[in-house]
Amino acid sequence: MAVSIDVSGPAAALARIGAIQSRFAAMAAPAAASTSSSSGATSAAGASSASGSLSAIPGADATGTSFDAVLGDALTRAGATAGAAVDEAPGDGDVGARAVAAGRRYLGVPYVWGGTDPAKGLDCSGLVQRAFADVGVRLPRVAADQARVGTAVPDLAHARPGDLVAFGSPVDHIGIYVGDGKMLVAPRAGKDVMVQDVYRTPTAIRRVCEPAGPVVRTYAGSPATLSATSAAQGAAGSTGGVPSWVPAQWRPLFATAAARHGVPAALLASVARAESGFDPGAVSPAGAVGLMQLMPSTARGLGVDPRDPAQAVDGAARLLSSHLRRFGSTSLALAAYNAGPGAVERYAGVPPYRETQQYVQRVLGYAGVAA
Repeated sequence: MAVSIDVSGPAAALARIGAIQSRFAAMAAPAAASTSSSSGATSAAGASSASGSLSAIPGADATGTSFDAVLGDALTRAGATAGAAVDEAPGDGDVGARAVAAGRRYLGVPYVWGGTDPAKGLDCSGLVQRAFADVGVRLPRVAADQARVGTAVPDLAHARPGDLVAFGSPVDHIGIYVGDGKMLVAPRAGKDVMVQDVYRTPTAIRRVCEPAGPVVRTYAGSPATLSATSAAQGAAGSTGGVPSWVPAQWRPLFATAAARHGVPAALLASVARAESGFDPGAVSPAGAVGLMQLMPSTARGLGVDPRDPAQAVDGAARLLSSHLRRFGSTSLALAAYNAGPGAVERYAGVPPYRETQQYVQRVLGYAGVAA
């Protein structure tokens, strides 16, 4: 089967990516990824290859040249790069295909929890964020937020290369669909970025569409979240919004998690103060664990170890961020953290539990913000 690439222009070459991928998958051997720990470089990068049947593709040799190499050569000859393509004002269909091509460059990069730097490692949402950033579209940092951007796709049968495929409830894993029932993903610890089957039904499929023209869309937190962030960090009166009463060893954790998830640093630190008094070894009578007093089931849902301070703070920041978006109120977000979002919805406000009501006021008092 002969496959040709039209290299008459960048848009034409990029528009062919999806079609090429679907044809290439039929002839490609399973992806293999390997890394070199001694040099930090990646080898093969998990790229698919095939022999003989690729010879019909311009630039491929009979020994088997990877799809990425052929695509890269086609784009180079077309005078295009993923970054430059943003200036070409592509249609909605092109941004996803470009993100797939950009993401494939990270095949073979090791999975690292919280990783956003390909030189060190990537986690699932870090890969997604980086691939889209490479083509000029800024996405939120975590999977749960990424699973809300763009427009919904009803099912995998309607998915196109570049659509986001998210898993879990709440969402705790995400990848980029590449076609033929496969996705580009940073799977888990001990594995590298790879292309693998979409092994279960996604919780959400989202299409990130770019408007016509050279405008780059930025996805960020909701106005309620951003307003709360600004108010609390302004009231904190310290660098990065972390209050001076936070023990020095924990300040970088709160500053980093707050910036990453769009949560007020003062609010996040105040939760830790109310929950554990900054004791990472704390265990409540109900079984809540660690600095942020996460219940084991909640920690599992967030994919964090509640006894690890860095993971616990990051997980708590994600949880607070989701509550802020959901309820649009700092006091309700805190009530949901303490009593659960179901209780807040059931009572349409802060539940009439003395503990929860006192907890909300105590945290707000620490943070120096109004409800």
